[in-house]
Amino acid sequence: MTRCLRVAFGMEDEGHLIDAHYGDSEFFAVYEVCEDGRIKLLEKRPNKAKDFEEEHGDPRKFKAVVSQLLDVDVLAAFRMGPNFLRIRDRTNKVAFFTRTRDLKLALQRVVENFSSLWEQVRDKRERIGEAMLEG
Repeated sequence: MTRCLRVAFGMEDEGHLIDAHYGDSEFFAVYEVCEDGRIKLLEKRPNKAKDFEEEHGDPRKFKAVVSQLLDVDVLAAFRMGPNFLRIRDRTNKVAFFTRTRDLKLALQRVVENFSSLWEQVRDKRERIGEAMLEG
C-alpha cells in the first residue's frame, strides 16, 4: 500500500504560496502527496481566519487556522510567523518550509522530502497517542 500525506499550502493565488504569515493566506490548497510521486489536488479551502483581528502571533488566530485543517498532516508554507512554534509544539501537524513561493516547485519539494515528513507525522501521532493514554 502506498503511503500518502495530506498537505495544505498557504496560498496567495493559484500558483504562489503567500509571502506572509500562513494564517494570512487567501486560501489553502490541500493536496494528497504520495511516496510514489503521485500528487492530487483535493480542494481549495477558503481561509476563514484571514481577516481575524489579532495582535501579532495571537494564539486565537493559531487556533482558528488549525481548526480549519484538522484533516491535514503537513502545513506547507514559504514562511510562517510566531505561531510556527505553537504548530510544532502543540498540534499533530508537521510544518514544512518550502523555500519557494512557486506551487509546482513546492509540491516537488514535498515529494523529495516525503520520507522525512512521513516519519515526523508518524512520530507526532505516536507522541499524541501516548499522551492520551497517560492523560
